[in-house]
Amino acid sequence: MLNDFGLVIFDCDGVLVDSERLTVGVEAEVLTELGWPMDAAEVVRRWMGRTSGAQLAEIAARLGEDAAAEFDRRTTTTVRAAFDTDLEAVEGVVELVDALAGLGIATCVASSGTPSRMEYTLGVTGLWERFAGRIFSAVEVEHGKPAADLFLLAAERMGVVPCRCAVVEDSVPGVRAGVAAGMTVFGYAGGLTAEAELVAAGAEPFGHMRELLSVGR
Repeated sequence: MLNDFGLVIFDCDGVLVDSERLTVGVEAEVLTELGWPMDAAEVVRRWMGRTSGAQLAEIAARLGEDAAAEFDRRTTTTVRAAFDTDLEAVEGVVELVDALAGLGIATCVASSGTPSRMEYTLGVTGLWERFAGRIFSAVEVEHGKPAADLFLLAAERMGVVPCRCAVVEDSVPGVRAGVAAGMTVFGYAGGLTAEAELVAAGAEPFGHMRELLSVGR
C-alpha cells in the first residue's frame, strides 16, 4: 500500500489528467494526412510516455523537418482546443492525492511533458495547486523516459531515497524508467496501455485510483 512509501511520484498525462484519450486520435489523423498512415493504437505504442522532442525527431526522420513542424503546429492547436472544453482529471485521482496528503505522504509529478503544458493541464483540472513546487519535467534531464534520470531527479529534489519511492505510471516507457530507478511501479491499467504490457515492463497493475490505497495489503 502507498503508505509504506516515503514519496509517491505521479506521471501527468494519463495518470493525473485524462489527456491521452484526447491526444492520440488527433495525432494519428494529422500524421495520416501528412503521409504517414497511423491509427491511435500505433501512436500509443510508439510515443506514449515519451517526450514530444523524441516524437518530432522520428516524424522528421520519416517525413522531413517541414512535415514535423506542421504536425507540431496542427496538433498543438487542435489538442489545446479539445483540452479547453473536455479535459478532466483521471477519475479518482483527486481523492487519492488528497488522501495521501492527509496521511502525510509526500507526492510530486515527474512527466515527459513540458513545464508549460503541465501548468496548463494541471491548472485546467484543478490539480496545479496540489503539486505546485513539486513538478519535474524531462526537459530538466539529459535522458527522458525510459531512462531513470527524471525519477531519480524527483527523488533527489524531494529528499527520498529511490527504494522508498513509488511511481504511478500508465505507459511502458514510464514503467521501465521507474524500474530502472530502483523504485516500485504501479501501472494504471485504466488508460490506453494494456495491463499485460505494464506487467511485462515491471509494474504492479491496478484499474482504478481508489485501489492504490490498498494495493499490496
